[in-house]
Amino acid sequence: MIRKNEPNSMNLKNKISIQSLWADVKEAIAGSERDFTTTSLGKAIFLLAVPMILEMMMESVFAVVDIFFVSRLGSDAVATVGITESVMTIVYAVGIGLSTATTAIVSRRVGEKEPRKAGNAAFQAILVGAVFSFIVAIPGFVFAKEFLMLMGASEEMAAEGFYYPMVMFGGNLVIMLLFIINAVFRSSGDAAISMRVLWLANIINLILDPLLIFGWGPIPALGIKGAAIATTTGRGIAVLYQFYLLFKGNGRIHLDIRNLSVRLKVMVKLLRLSIGGIFQYLIATSSWIILVRMISVFGADVLAGYTIAIRIIIFALLPSWGLSNAAATLVGQNLGADKPDRAERSVWITGSVNVVMMSAICVIILLIPERLVLLFIQDPGVVQSGVTTLQWMGTGFIFYALGMVVVQGFNGSGDTLTPTKINLVCFWMIEIPLAYLLSIQWHYDLAGVCMAIVISESLLTIIGVAIFKQGKWKLRKV
Repeated sequence: MIRKNEPNSMNLKNKISIQSLWADVKEAIAGSERDFTTTSLGKAIFLLAVPMILEMMMESVFAVVDIFFVSRLGSDAVATVGITESVMTIVYAVGIGLSTATTAIVSRRVGEKEPRKAGNAAFQAILVGAVFSFIVAIPGFVFAKEFLMLMGASEEMAAEGFYYPMVMFGGNLVIMLLFIINAVFRSSGDAAISMRVLWLANIINLILDPLLIFGWGPIPALGIKGAAIATTTGRGIAVLYQFYLLFKGNGRIHLDIRNLSVRLKVMVKLLRLSIGGIFQYLIATSSWIILVRMISVFGADVLAGYTIAIRIIIFALLPSWGLSNAAATLVGQNLGADKPDRAERSVWITGSVNVVMMSAICVIILLIPERLVLLFIQDPGVVQSGVTTLQWMGTGFIFYALGMVVVQGFNGSGDTLTPTKINLVCFWMIEIPLAYLLSIQWHYDLAGVCMAIVISESLLTIIGVAIFKQGKWKLRKV
């Protein structure tokens, strides 16, 4: 009789497990009211990571949608977008830096059960972001045409495309606030709100892009200017929604008249922490630009294959970024709750989950690299270069997975300087010289650059883990 009942018992357990998982998924997407300093770490990581992963996927949709429609306007339009985005990385760097600092401070105040101080810190971050955005907006709006020509655009290209940088630079405030306020929601534990904000921005952008670029009925075709207006409008409406949620008062962070005061001490702290986050991003970005310049020596096919492969890899790494952001929130909140050991465990558990997940993705990439590249292009030379890049880069996924989490663990504690130093050593002092040596001097070409990337990223993880284990980040005051 016992054996006869075993299958029914197993089916019941499986059914209960599926129901429990589905309940957790629904809670994660709808938004959770749990205290993440007392909830079991496994569940806390899951409830934070699911919406953060979906948020990261939405963030990537902006670039994909814009370039998809703009590419229909011709190579000059695509080049204009590329030139503008290359300089917009400065705005992104500041936004990411301020977001990193905001996460560290707001999550710490939430863990300390000081929601009013968390709200005030959020307001200081918004003010700092607004000031910087105006500094960029004025010259960017006024000298958009001159900017394009300075970056190598022809007079004809600048005359036709200057509206794009004019709108993007002039409206960069919405990018800055979108980054900062979503960091406020994430670090407070309201990750589902950040996810819904980006859903809204992307849906609006997806609708407006073709309407404004190509026109429809009474709506005139605005061309590349339409792409900038669509993107800025989508983000702008999302920012208005963010402010509505902040002042509505139903979330963990609430802004009211008591929060709306300038606190120079908090601002200085934000700026100090932001510097590390900004330079982390700029160091990594600048190293990638130099690597692209090296690869361009080997021809257009090689560069195109590498570019496609990197897009695939970035998309594959999006879940890792979501998990890493969850780790940052948990570290900050648990340090605020005076639970440093729990903060450390959250990093190791999140890192372990990330390694398992990225190992599975690594296997897929290594098994079918050619099929993945063929989804984008059919040219044999380009496909071969893309396959080479995926095969080499895929071998480092396990290290990437753990390294991302450890870096965000530092950032979540408020120690933004340590990962900046590690980035400087691994990317500028090791990766770039090693890539030149392997690819140019020793003639490994594209494979040499990929080897250098894997080696430097792996070294970054090893150094990061070793320093993280020392535990000095636990003593960080923010």
